[in-house]
Formats: sequence, structure tokens, C-alpha cells
Amino acid sequence: MKHIIILGDGMADHAVARLGGKTLLQYADTPYMNRLAREGRTGRLMTIPDGFLPGSEVANTAILGYDLNKVYEGRGPLEAASIGYDMQPDDLALRCNIIELENGRIKNHHGGHLKTEEGDVLIKYLNDKLGNDRIRFITGIQYRHLLIIKGGNKHIVCAPPHDHPNEEWRPLLVKPEEGWTDRHDGDRMTAQETADLVNDLILHSQQLLMEHPFNQSRAEKANSIWPWSGGYRPSMKTLQELFPQIHSGSCISAVDLIRGIGHYAGLDVVKVPGATGLSDTNYEGKAQAAIDALRHQDFVFLHLEASDEAGHDGDLELKLRTIDYLDRRIVKPIFEEVSTWNEPVCIAVLPDHPTPVEIRTHVKEPVPFLIWYRGIEPDNVQTYDEVSCVEGDYGMLHLNEFMEKFMSIE
Repeated sequence: MKHIIILGDGMADHAVARLGGKTLLQYADTPYMNRLAREGRTGRLMTIPDGFLPGSEVANTAILGYDLNKVYEGRGPLEAASIGYDMQPDDLALRCNIIELENGRIKNHHGGHLKTEEGDVLIKYLNDKLGNDRIRFITGIQYRHLLIIKGGNKHIVCAPPHDHPNEEWRPLLVKPEEGWTDRHDGDRMTAQETADLVNDLILHSQQLLMEHPFNQSRAEKANSIWPWSGGYRPSMKTLQELFPQIHSGSCISAVDLIRGIGHYAGLDVVKVPGATGLSDTNYEGKAQAAIDALRHQDFVFLHLEASDEAGHDGDLELKLRTIDYLDRRIVKPIFEEVSTWNEPVCIAVLPDHPTPVEIRTHVKEPVPFLIWYRGIEPDNVQTYDEVSCVEGDYGMLHLNEFMEKFMSIE
């Protein structure tokens, strides 16, 4: 049995009055996900462990079967792995967004949806102005980049910018973790020194970015960095070590942190031309890449970011469209292809967390999932959504229970 997980990042949502009290999954046109739910089995999954914020790096790592208490080091190290930066033992790697501030508030977490080539210009400019033997800025994808601090201390509290739209940014500046203010972590600087350094970089970046010609000629401003989710080099077993059923596999995503998880999980990281992480991504190319990988590998993790971005922007119509796209342009071609193969393929569809459009941030709530393969005994659930899957035969699973259940299907 081959296995594929199709993950719509942030796809789950709340009931919305504008949709007659339905959730977006209930309202959207999703005949193929509904068919797989009707012919398969469903349930719900809690993807966020106690003590962790509901971030995609946490949820996706848990879905793949890892114990976050043993392997979690934040987004920074995952994105470092994705872009090919080999972390050294004394590195602190932080995810470094380029964001837009307006009237003292965080207007958005993406600098007006920067393109990668635009972000590259700004990051290289900042590295030229602010980089030194201790500090290095490295280009990632779009607005998602990397800040390396030699000797930095990970015990700092950073606010994820996508969790604080329209909030004042100054109260969200970096602070040391409680109990770590004056403490060193081995030979590293103290947490307070690290927080002060990061905040100083934020303030200097604002002046430098507003002076850059890119922002002089653009209505939307990419006018501040916002580092967060830092950590040291993680130690993770590969999925092949965790699940002997997996001999080889691929990770397909446009997002650095997901590629980084795939790298540490021992999967081949497939980069699809035209994959953007937004609603204009190359859906057909990603579906074909998944099909091609399944022809010669045991396991595929296919990640779509678009619904999450639409949720963060509070764009109801766009998020509905991304759900429709995932159903019609991802689930349909993959299902129609693999259902004809002699070798059976097990398909799972799920989000990593909800990103409700009326809240515009991640929430720590269960997500609905479905599992389908030829010959599975279906439950009584007829549609795939947050409400129907409550009645699914899998019930409520937690964290790595999903992957254990999924990979036990042979």
C-alpha cells in the first residue's frame, strides 16, 4: 500500500453568518473530497500539543508522527534546511518576515505579498547594511526569510506577525522568556541580550527599508523585518526510521518551513515550477508531481498553503476559491489517477489547523480528516467538513496517533 497525505494548510474554519451559518468547507463546492469522505472513513485530529502555539511548523510536524517535545526547535531551523543553509552548533536561526506596518500597527505579515525576487533585493540590502560576523540575513521565499545570529539564545518570546493583524507592533517586540532574562544557554549570550539585539535589528530595518527605492515607488510598503520562531539545529529521526513501511518518499510544497520538515524527515523535497504558496500556485503541476512520486515511492506529503494565506488576509471569497481549487485541481486528478492502479494507494485529506477568516489567525482546535483506499469499509459520514466528521468512525485522534493509524493501513 502506498500512502499520500494531501494537506490544505489552514483550510478548516468556523461557521460564518454570511454563509448562512455554514463553515467554508460546508459551503464550498467539493465533490471529490465529499466522495472520498462518503466512500472512506473520517474523524477529527488535534494537531497542537499542550504548551505549543498553533503554528504550521508544530501542526505539520505532529501530523507526520513526531513528538514535538523531543524535536521542536522553531521555524527558523526548518527554513534554514529548506534553503540549504547548514546550521552550525552555535547558530540561532529565526524566521524573518518582511512585513508592512502602518500607523503604528501591523497591517499585514507579508509586505504586500512580496515576490521572491523582491524579497531577495531587500534581504541582501539589509545584510549589506546590518550583517556582520555575528548577524546574517539569508533569502528565502517571498516574504519568508532567515536571520542567523551566532551565539544567539533561543529562550526569547517572539510574536508571530500573522497572529497579530491590526495590532500595535511596539508591545509585541521581543522579550526574554520568564526566568531566562540574565541566563546564558551554554556559551551563548543571555536571552535579554538576544532580545535586545533582535529588537535593535527591527528598528534599524524600518529606517533602512523606508529609504529603499522599492518602497518609494510602491503603494504597499515592505517596511520592517519581523524575526520570530527561533531555534538551534534540530535532531529528528527520518520517517523511514519511525515507520518501516516507508522506504522512500517525497515532500511537495512551496513553503520553506514545510520543505525543511521534509528535509529532516528524510523525504525528497520536490520543487514544482510555478508553485507560489498562494491561490495562483501551479495546482496541476503539484498534482502531477505527487502522481509521479507515487509511481516509484511509498509515501508523499503534498502541502498546499493558499487557504491559510487567504484566512490570514480575512478574504472569505478567496478562501472559498482555494478550497474549490484544492478539490478540483488536486484531489480530483490524484484520485482519478491512482484509483486505476493495480497497487493500492491510501489517500488522506486534512488541514493542519483552522485559520478562520473572521479571526485571521491560527486557532488551537481539532481539524477534520478523511482516509480513503479501495476496499475500505466506509462510515456513515457523507460530506467532508468540520461538522460531519464529528460523527466519523475514527473519532478524535491526537497528534502522532493520526500517522500511526494512517501508516498501519497496509
